[in-house]
Amino acid sequence: MKPLAAVKGMHDLLPADSGRWHQVETRLAMIAGQYGYRELRTPILEYTDLFRQSLGRDTDIVGKEMYSFVDAGDQALSMRPEATASSVRACIQHGLLRHQRQRLWYLGPMFRRERPQRGRCRQFHQFGIEAFGWPGPEADAEVIAVSARIMRDLKIDGLTLKLNSLGSPAIRQTYRDRLTDYFAAHRDALDEAGRLRLERNPLRLLDSKDPALRPLIEAAPNITDCFDDSAKRHFDRLRELLEATGIDYVHEPLLVRGLDYYTATVFEWSSPALGAQDAVCAGGRYDLLVGERGGPDTPGVGFALGLERLMELCGPVPALTPDLCVLALGPEQQVLAAHTAERLRDAGFSVISHADGGLRSLLKSADRSAAALAVLLGPDEQAEACATLRDLRDGRGRDDRQWSVPHDELVERCRALLPEASQLLQSA
Repeated sequence: MKPLAAVKGMHDLLPADSGRWHQVETRLAMIAGQYGYRELRTPILEYTDLFRQSLGRDTDIVGKEMYSFVDAGDQALSMRPEATASSVRACIQHGLLRHQRQRLWYLGPMFRRERPQRGRCRQFHQFGIEAFGWPGPEADAEVIAVSARIMRDLKIDGLTLKLNSLGSPAIRQTYRDRLTDYFAAHRDALDEAGRLRLERNPLRLLDSKDPALRPLIEAAPNITDCFDDSAKRHFDRLRELLEATGIDYVHEPLLVRGLDYYTATVFEWSSPALGAQDAVCAGGRYDLLVGERGGPDTPGVGFALGLERLMELCGPVPALTPDLCVLALGPEQQVLAAHTAERLRDAGFSVISHADGGLRSLLKSADRSAAALAVLLGPDEQAEACATLRDLRDGRGRDDRQWSVPHDELVERCRALLPEASQLLQSA
């Protein structure tokens, strides 16, 4: 029998890692909240046409990477490969953009059938934000500032913020024509995939990872040469705002996005520590997408951040450990231990309990749990209506860090010994 295994390119998140992920996800939500963004949750399954029409039929995602199928009701469905199209659909469907502006964030799994490699999974997770209704560069600067704060908060070093603009659709078409002429003159240097991109979307050639094409790509025409006055003002103002807020960037004239809906600003955070798949966060402006999907004409700007790549880069995050470990030292104390543990949980502490074994083995179990304090309940404690509270931190199990505490004072004593837990409880 073939051994059980996860689907290729899709990975389990084990308990040893899930606490770290949860802490990072909590930080992301808190930072988004600092800027006034609210959470939006959309289904994993959408109608396939949503992505075909939003992302572009000639993109790699739609052409060969989506997980799509026809269900029993003869409906063509796809597992979401990204979340901007879903966010736009939700906003239109529920009227969130009727005479309103929205700051939204999302977090969840996405699916693309790509070749699995470092930094690229078939089920991956993204955190992202979308700002609907603000046409000016100030919104672009705010979105980039959110991403910059995330990188600072998680102490990620060595990143480069690459910045560019694709201008208006008319500018993009002019640039596309120039790229077509340029690469057509070097058609012999392109492989089969490159020639197909030349026919369908020559901007994608600029995103090629083929090192043999780098000299050709670097000599390609520059989109800024196609800018009109409006595009130039928008881009110059954005750069001024970033410089004023101390966000360093590199103007990368060849930076493009692989999805058709982008207009004007595009940006990307990259790290050499990630290897070939070096982008950890990418985004930009998409002013026409809402209107094209049948909603009111509404400008938009946002980014998506890959959590797998982010987790690879962020510094160590303290493991989630229980505050207290309640130990029943005998069968007669198990009911008391269960009651005490629930009372402590009611007070807001995280609590685990053990009831099997002698004192020594129970203390070893408490030590392995990394709990800060142990609550010992034996026959003597039960008779005296108290608990033995033992500090398991520095010098684990020392007798001079052990106290007999009456049951009715146990919660307050634990709060006094765990002030950080108390502060969390007060802020909750």
